[in-house]
Parts: sequence; C-alpha cells; structure tokens
Amino acid sequence: MTVVPSTSALRSKLDRVLGLRRGIQEELRTAEVRVVLLEREEVVLGLVAELLRQFIDREVNIGVQAVQDLQTEGLQAVFDDQDIRARAEVEIQRGKVSVNLVTVQTRPEGGLIEGEGMDAFGGALVTLQSVLLRIIIILRRGLRPLLVLDESLPAIEGGYLLNMGRFLSVLCAKLGMDILVVTHNPLLVDAADRAYRISLQDGVARFSLLRSLPDKTLPGS
Repeated sequence: MTVVPSTSALRSKLDRVLGLRRGIQEELRTAEVRVVLLEREEVVLGLVAELLRQFIDREVNIGVQAVQDLQTEGLQAVFDDQDIRARAEVEIQRGKVSVNLVTVQTRPEGGLIEGEGMDAFGGALVTLQSVLLRIIIILRRGLRPLLVLDESLPAIEGGYLLNMGRFLSVLCAKLGMDILVVTHNPLLVDAADRAYRISLQDGVARFSLLRSLPDKTLPGS
C-alpha cells in the first residue's frame, strides 16, 4: 500500500504566497498610478514655476527700466555738459535677481568710463543717484509722495546745483509729488516753486514766504 502524503500544508503555504503576490501586485498598480500622477504634477508645477518666473522677470525688467530711465534723465539734466547715462545690469545668482546700477560716461576725447559709486565718479553724481533712487522707492511702494532733503545736496555745486533744483521742480510736476528741501543755498531757493525763510523769534520758528509760483502744468499733460 502506497501512502500519499498530505498536501494541505503545502496548499496553505501556496495560498499565503498567492495572497502576498496579489497584495504586492495591487501595491505595484497603486504605485504606478501614483507615479503617473506625480509626473503630471511635476509637469504642472514646472509650468507654473516658469510662468511665475516670467512674471517676476517682467516685473523686475519694468522696474529696472524705470530706474535706468529716471537715472539717465536726471544725470543728463543736471550734468548737461557731459555725455553720461545709467545702465542697469540684471543677473540671477542662486535663483535670486541681482541688479547693479552702472554709470557710463563718454569722454570728449573718446572712450568710456564705467563704474559704480563714489570711487568712480565722485560725490555729486552719487548724491543725485541717491535722491532719484529714493524717489523711485516712494513711487514703487505707493508711499506718500513726499521727499524731505535736509541739507542733502552739499556735494553738488554751482550750475549743476541750479540744474538739480530745476530738475527736481519739473520732476515734482511730472510725478505729482512734493519735495521739501532745507537749504542755505540761494540757487536751490531760486529753483523752487515755493520758498520760505525760517527765522527764530522769541524761541519760536517763524516762516515767511519768499516766493510762490503758480502751479505748473507740463506741456502735453
């Protein structure tokens, strides 16, 4: 008589293995679906990132162009005997936008001088650029359109200072803002639309009107 061994133990193991196989197959299908969804999400996020980058680049370029144009306009209006302008250089460093403002001057004898700051062009030019940058910040951030300059222009002298006063006066009319200049220099007083003398009387500051011009309207405005 031949004894046939019981297969129930093997069948039980086979059932467990088959169950594990089905579970793994189900996990694999779920993972594959998850991978497809993540790949689609990655594509969408990439497109969104590129769209935002383009928006940021556009906003930066508009802002930089405005800075460059106003700086150049101011430089040429004040230093009217020089061929000088501003150039903005935009770079991306570690994912962040970096802007350098470079001043460019064409020499009468030929050639260019390019540089940044006081070391390259001196205090008068840097003073003008600083004032213009403050004006730009006020406008870009929607702050109250008022700039106070308390003896802020000592580096600008002579005819350049007169040009500076005239340029600021035109700029106020053009941009709809006010600039309050505290100064002892009569050239700036002559360029102002409205000028006051401040005197101390009995320990109290007294204001007396020196001159007042009608409100200016720029041609074509």
